[in-house]
Amino acid sequence: MTSPDGGDGQRRFAPDFLTELFQNPLDPGYADAAARKARGEGRTGTPKRVVSGVSALTLVALGFLLVVAYQQTMADEPARSQARATLVDQVQSRRSGTAELQERAERLRAEVAGLREKELGGAAVARLKDMEAETGLAPVRGAGARVTVGDGPMPLDPLTGERKSEARVRDTDLQVATNALWAAGAEAIAVNGQRLTATSTIRQAGEAILVDFQPVTTPYQVVAIGPENLDDKFRDGAAGRFFRALNTKFGIAYDVAGIGTVTLAAATEPNLRQAVPATSPAASAGVPTPSSKASKGG
Repeated sequence: MTSPDGGDGQRRFAPDFLTELFQNPLDPGYADAAARKARGEGRTGTPKRVVSGVSALTLVALGFLLVVAYQQTMADEPARSQARATLVDQVQSRRSGTAELQERAERLRAEVAGLREKELGGAAVARLKDMEAETGLAPVRGAGARVTVGDGPMPLDPLTGERKSEARVRDTDLQVATNALWAAGAEAIAVNGQRLTATSTIRQAGEAILVDFQPVTTPYQVVAIGPENLDDKFRDGAAGRFFRALNTKFGIAYDVAGIGTVTLAAATEPNLRQAVPATSPAASAGVPTPSSKASKGG
């Protein structure tokens, strides 16, 4: 058997191999694939007509599913719309009912005031009006200051996609403002028209702020009636420095200014509760107590 390199280190081929290479340059596998393609068959021997039929059936099934989903969505839409419309009607009805009750309460309050003035006389009525103004149960008019604060820009967090809430005004911020105005000599205060009394509350409920359970929205205006320099006292005090820091750090809007004559409406009358002595369990069960025995013996 002869060596293919001829002994000189160079590879040589026999004449029969070279002839076969030039006569059949295409590999038999490629030739077989070309023949199947010419016959209209797929890669695995499946005819193209079958492949096209499967694709068509798949598209038809997808289209059918989309049509069914659309019809189901449209069928459920009237129910959702009806439920939404019902809720809107209920809200509007309750709102109109509340407005009617408020008007009725105002008429009854005016009627009571007229009867009171008729029965009590001048001095007693004047003293009572002063007490009502101090407690917030009567409207007041005078000069004072207006403190305005509002939410700053709240960009999206790049990591979570949620809005940052550092620039949102909180209930504690409004508490700081109202307490500072009281300390500076304010005689009456209202937050976005809600008059404050000795029993008023400023609370956070989710993202909303409630003043006496009434929602208030940004910008928040805290209007106070008091001495002429009320705005200067607030601006130069700790509260003013606090809000300036919020404005610088978080972009919360802040402004304080003196105002001329302004009228603050009366607050809603509170639900007063009266304490009563508690009945002891022994007395309610009819068991004689030492005090009752002593009274009977006496």
